[in-house]
Amino acid sequence: MRGTRTLEETERAVAEHLAGMPLDLAALAALQNLHRAAAAVRRRLEQTALREADLSWTAFVVLWTLWLNGPRESRDVAAEVGVSRATLSGVAGTLERRGLLHRHPAPGDRRLAIFEVTDAGGRLVDDLLPGVNAAESAAVSCLDDAEKDTLGVLLHRVVLGLPRTT
Repeated sequence: MRGTRTLEETERAVAEHLAGMPLDLAALAALQNLHRAAAAVRRRLEQTALREADLSWTAFVVLWTLWLNGPRESRDVAAEVGVSRATLSGVAGTLERRGLLHRHPAPGDRRLAIFEVTDAGGRLVDDLLPGVNAAESAAVSCLDDAEKDTLGVLLHRVVLGLPRTT
């Protein structure tokens, strides 16, 4: 048994295993590369821009969402960040213990929580943004400006083309 395959080896194995199957291989390749790229960028951000603050990408995005949008119900934050409510609960607990997020019951329904970024959490987002953006810029440095714009437009279309879930 060997270690990690290269991207080319993985793509070759997929082509061999799926040859002759009635599948949309272009869609499969596009989405597999999207997942690979997202995972690689997340890892890189966690190893660079977010490392000193000891934040996961998900924790940063929770803080970013609250910093940008203000206080939000937990279910809305989970949907915006793209995580389950259980995952959000764990991340929020960690952020709350670190004094970066405040959680309080929603008026009228104490089963729901309202999350808001604390002053310390807001300052942390402010401090981290230049490094996060530098890492984002480095991640797409292999693309020219027109390609970056095209990638952004195409990914936006993919997101908008997906059915909304509740």
